[in-house]
Amino acid sequence: MVEHRMIDVNGVRLHIAEEGSGPLVVLLHGFPESWHSWRHQFAPLSGAGFRLVAPDQRGYGLSDHPAVVEAYSILHLVGDVVGLIRALGEEKAYVVGHDWGAPVAWHTALLRPDMVRGVAGLSVPPPFRGWAPPLEVMEKRFDGRFYWNHFNRPGVADAEFDRDRRTALRKIFYAASGDAPDARQQPLVDPERGWLATMPDPEALPEWFTEDDLDALAESFAQGFTGALNWYRNIDRNWELTAPWHGAVVTSPALYIYGDRDPVPAFPGTPELIERLPDLLPRLYRKPIELAGCGHWTQQERPAEVSAALIDFLTACA
Repeated sequence: MVEHRMIDVNGVRLHIAEEGSGPLVVLLHGFPESWHSWRHQFAPLSGAGFRLVAPDQRGYGLSDHPAVVEAYSILHLVGDVVGLIRALGEEKAYVVGHDWGAPVAWHTALLRPDMVRGVAGLSVPPPFRGWAPPLEVMEKRFDGRFYWNHFNRPGVADAEFDRDRRTALRKIFYAASGDAPDARQQPLVDPERGWLATMPDPEALPEWFTEDDLDALAESFAQGFTGALNWYRNIDRNWELTAPWHGAVVTSPALYIYGDRDPVPAFPGTPELIERLPDLLPRLYRKPIELAGCGHWTQQERPAEVSAALIDFLTACA
């Protein structure tokens, strides 16, 4: 039975969902999601003997939404995970992340390997830091049309998504799913009409994402999208803050899972990075797991396969 409560962590209050007993597994959602994105993993993983905790990360759902952009840096987000592990009475945990949750998970393992029993990333591979600020690189490569740069403009995407939260989320989830015909295309924005205008609006939701799921997700954004978008507004700041770890690698046991129809692994330079992961992650548990026909929403589109892979990995690391 999943239970919910609020917990004080790192200067903010986080809403968490938890179930089970045993070694702690922290599940970190991405954009635009909530703890609910892990709903299919709770029963299998808790049944396998693990304690599952999935927070609404800062800026999301019922958790605090700090007002200043700088409060969403990667150091704040890693600090939340470290504080959460300690607040739950543990010294170590497994950390699993999807989408934006994956960089938080990878960086937690990179910065605090003493606290990470094992780390798994879904969709987004480990953060091997480049030689230039990422927003600057994407601005030049795509003439300002890449969605990161669109999100970086204060108030613009916030207003676009807030006009109709349910429609915005329906379009985003369908467009990046394995069900969309153009799922792997680069997520570019129409400079005149915005991002949502470029996306199809499906007549019916995919089987894995019900109307009830959409309702729950839309309700979680009752406070708006600004907190979530502030994560993107720290991308170049994160590049600056992580300079001391340039060239460092994740040394914890690691697992990477992605869909072959996910647009993120097709981002510039990412296919080459995935090919090199066995060399770049000294303790990669097995070669990256590619899920056929799966789009961006890995643990929701392929819940049974993802849960089985996570149980196999976590059990092997125990």
